[in-house]
Amino acid sequence: MMMVNSRAPQSETAALRERLKELTCLYDIAKVASQPNASLDAILEGIVKVLPAAWQYPEAAARLVLDGNTYANGHFPASCQKQSADIIVNHKPCGVIEIGYAEPPSDSGIDLFLPEEQRLLNEVAHQTALIIECKQAEEDRLILCDQLRHADRLATIGMLSAGVAHELNEPLGNILGFAQLAKKCGGLPEAAKQDIEKIEKASLDARQIIQKLLIFAGQVPAEKKPVNLNEVVEDGLYFFNARCAKEGIELVCDCCQTFPVILGDPVQLNQVLVNLVVNALQAMGGPGRITVQTQVLEHHVRLVVQDTGPGMPQEVLDRIFVPFFTTKDIGQGTGLGLPVVHGIVTAHGGTIYVESTVGRGTHFAIHLPIHNASAQRTRRP
Repeated sequence: MMMVNSRAPQSETAALRERLKELTCLYDIAKVASQPNASLDAILEGIVKVLPAAWQYPEAAARLVLDGNTYANGHFPASCQKQSADIIVNHKPCGVIEIGYAEPPSDSGIDLFLPEEQRLLNEVAHQTALIIECKQAEEDRLILCDQLRHADRLATIGMLSAGVAHELNEPLGNILGFAQLAKKCGGLPEAAKQDIEKIEKASLDARQIIQKLLIFAGQVPAEKKPVNLNEVVEDGLYFFNARCAKEGIELVCDCCQTFPVILGDPVQLNQVLVNLVVNALQAMGGPGRITVQTQVLEHHVRLVVQDTGPGMPQEVLDRIFVPFFTTKDIGQGTGLGLPVVHGIVTAHGGTIYVESTVGRGTHFAIHLPIHNASAQRTRRP
């Protein structure tokens, strides 16, 4: 009589069933990740939702922790029995995926987890890391595109500003010249003299505005020479000490002890510092702190001006370098301070970065190239 082993077909059927669940899980994750315009949070929540179905017991619960954020499906106590796999993004661990049971299922054997399930979890962790890397790369691309559009917009505005400034310079010079000549005429009534002085003053103010437009557009050549930025900072801040003390503002100067030489126009660099500090003072309007720092990077030096003022919303932050844009009241500002800063920094081959949070203040960071990377650094006395 022939004996038939019925366990072999059952074992093969169970293995095929588990394999089908694995493939279904990976397919569902691929569908979740390929949804158009899906946020990273939505994708991670979707992964956690479809993952437990691939495990042999329906009581399985999934949890994903990424950069301090937790995504969970079902009850997942800290003391549960679990499997886990690290999420490695750009060669750095940034999270973990876990599958566990709050209590062992009643029909579970000695082996609560299958080796195949650990391999599947490792693969899911790997696929999750790839999804995160793709999302981060897309975010970086969008930020770069926005920066390029912003730079192109500022360049266009700069060309327009330069053209307008040049067109206004000649007639304004004529007005100023004739006003100064008229002042020298004898026998003028006192009222006429006062009117001519107002014309002269208005013309000089307009000429300063045109000069600022030209600086923003990079049309004013800088007289560059080797400069120690620490000296520019210390000299520039000296004149703010009395004003800050009067308004209850703590002015902190934190200059790097050893500092490389940069190539720049000290007058224009001083104007950058003054404009940023004045902008911070006007924004704060009361007690607080302004911190000015100099730092040394690999190929650049960094000037930081940070305040504890009210900060700026994003819609304001997007326009702060546009000429004549201002949030101040009429007569309180021309809206050219920060555009001038941008123009000077750009003319010096540098870049300017701004971070601002409403209620927490604003942080300006200016990077300027080191004149000679091999030159010996100067040390403050």
